[in-house]
Amino acid sequence: MIALLAPQISLSLNGKPGEGVSVSLQIILLLTALTLLPAVIMSVTPFLRIIIVLHFLRQALGTQTAPSNQVLIGLALFLSLLLIQPVVSDVYTKAWEPLSKGDMSATDAWNAASPPIRNFLLKYAREKDIRLFVELAHRPRPAKPGDVELDVLLPAYVLSELKTGFQIGAVLFLPFLVIDIVVASVTLSVGMVQLPPVMVSAPFKILLFVLVDGWNLVIGSLMKSFY
Repeated sequence: MIALLAPQISLSLNGKPGEGVSVSLQIILLLTALTLLPAVIMSVTPFLRIIIVLHFLRQALGTQTAPSNQVLIGLALFLSLLLIQPVVSDVYTKAWEPLSKGDMSATDAWNAASPPIRNFLLKYAREKDIRLFVELAHRPRPAKPGDVELDVLLPAYVLSELKTGFQIGAVLFLPFLVIDIVVASVTLSVGMVQLPPVMVSAPFKILLFVLVDGWNLVIGSLMKSFY
């Protein structure tokens, strides 16, 4: 007779009495955080506004795949890291270092890391959007900006950045739209019906963008909008 013995698996939240979470649970929490990290980077950092503006710029130029998505995402990521670096350094100094040394509990570390993040988000979140999510969450109206909770502030920041990105993108579209209208009028007036006006206007738009040093102007103005 063959007896099959099933292995017993036990999960302990504490490695030893009085210690923090076990290494296994720390790995699980770390992997969970890594799965959420791309969404956090794309939503609650300057990456959101930058990638929207760069997408509108490519559409306005009429170049379908140049620059490619990988190039635009890489550029937006590096610019976002440059802008968010002071906040990351502040969080690392005030929260992560004491936590890693054992001088601070996880709760205290979160409380220490929240103010720099909250101050950054408050700079760009519109009051109208904050009020909307406070009402949706059925929270009492905060007495001061520092009282706004992060679960309300995060979606308000995303909504504000979406509006700002679309506003900048619409302004970028206007000069290129004028070129498209002029070229379309000229081609129709001379009877070039079979030639798409987009193919004729694309070289002129790219030439204009290069002559005015468009990348320097766009990136410079976009970065200054965060300061």
